Amino acid sequence: MSFVIILFSLALLIVLISYFKVNAFLAFLLVSIIAGLGLGIPLDNLPQSINNGIGSIMKSLTLIIVLGAMLGKLVAESGAAGKIASVMVGVFGTKYVQWGLMVTGFIVGIPLFYGIGFVLLVPLIFSVAYQYKLPAVYIGLPMLAALSVTHGFLPPHPSPVALTSLFNANLGMVLIYGLIVAIPAIILAGPVFCRFLKNIKTGEVTLFKQNTQTTNQKIPGKFSSIFTAILPVILLILVTVIPYCFPNLHETPLKIIHFIGDPSVVMLIAVLVATYTLGLKQGKSIKEIMAIYEEAVKDIAMILLIIAGSGIFKQVMEDSGVSHELAVSLLQLPVHPLILGWVIAAIIRGCVGSATVAGLTAAGVLIPLVTQSGIDANLMVLAVGAGSLMFSHVNDAGFWMFKEYFNLSMKDTLKSWSVMEAIVAIVGLVGVLILSILI
Repeated sequence: MSFVIILFSLALLIVLISYFKVNAFLAFLLVSIIAGLGLGIPLDNLPQSINNGIGSIMKSLTLIIVLGAMLGKLVAESGAAGKIASVMVGVFGTKYVQWGLMVTGFIVGIPLFYGIGFVLLVPLIFSVAYQYKLPAVYIGLPMLAALSVTHGFLPPHPSPVALTSLFNANLGMVLIYGLIVAIPAIILAGPVFCRFLKNIKTGEVTLFKQNTQTTNQKIPGKFSSIFTAILPVILLILVTVIPYCFPNLHETPLKIIHFIGDPSVVMLIAVLVATYTLGLKQGKSIKEIMAIYEEAVKDIAMILLIIAGSGIFKQVMEDSGVSHELAVSLLQLPVHPLILGWVIAAIIRGCVGSATVAGLTAAGVLIPLVTQSGIDANLMVLAVGAGSLMFSHVNDAGFWMFKEYFNLSMKDTLKSWSVMEAIVAIVGLVGVLILSILI
């Protein structure tokens, strides 16, 4: 009976979000209450489960996500993202402009949330397309593939960070494994796949033809722009690798490394560095920089609430005892746990459209499986992240952004965008399975 209630709860969640267009946080909250009552949690204990669910997940995520949003917003507002793009296009030249845009999308995509990165970089795609007389989809999709991969695989993006917390994984190892998996996924879904898209023509797009900036804003230099954007990655990798390279470190240096390696401290350091390199050094006042940070927090308020909602659902399953039953049942299925995690996330993504909601909803079901199967939690984060990118179609906001910005037909959007996302998801799963064999 417990499994029937869980299946009903998941179905209700999907229907509320996809059909009735209920806000994802409210949907999670309502469904969690219904599931809790159905699973036998006493009515007077249910508020405690709700509060514990929010607290257990948000205590380790709030600082990381908020500080990550601040960093990303400053990278965008300071002009650093545009500088990175111009540098990469210059380095790769006309012949390999796709690769230049792809690398730009990857670097800029690390600190920037997907929607912001998309809106910021699409004008660049069209300016390059007009300048070199190249098809916009052909040169632009590799950049958007890179953005998508960073969104699904790499911290400090909300979904990978939240999944890392839920599965009790290590953020540094998730980042290292994520980078290993991300590179082939981006290349295959980007430049390789786009060879078949040269004949896709965009409709008349006039929005970006005169996209010239007339601002007197001082733009950061090449080094400052690139270094600041990828600083969280550099720090997380360093503090993860150093203890393995120097196993005989004394206690005090080790404590310092562990302190600096805490994801919240990493993001704080990155924001402080960005405040100087992309803010004060460029002539911005503290007041201007703080205004940018305030806007960044507003941008991610709903994302934080959605993550909190997923924590409630997870807590209800734990408090009711159904998590253990579910783990025992899932372990008996003749499917590798990583493939199972990918499939569950992919199905939910196809139903609700949101990669973040898909990943977090799948995690609520998979947490007990990860605990009892002994599967590498870091790899499960990536498997679920990859699955959450699958089946992008008409219920996905990214699908419509791509279609409308590029003025494409429905058929061409499915042929380009939807297939690109599927390649990213499938290659991601294959990469995770290969890693599971090697490590």
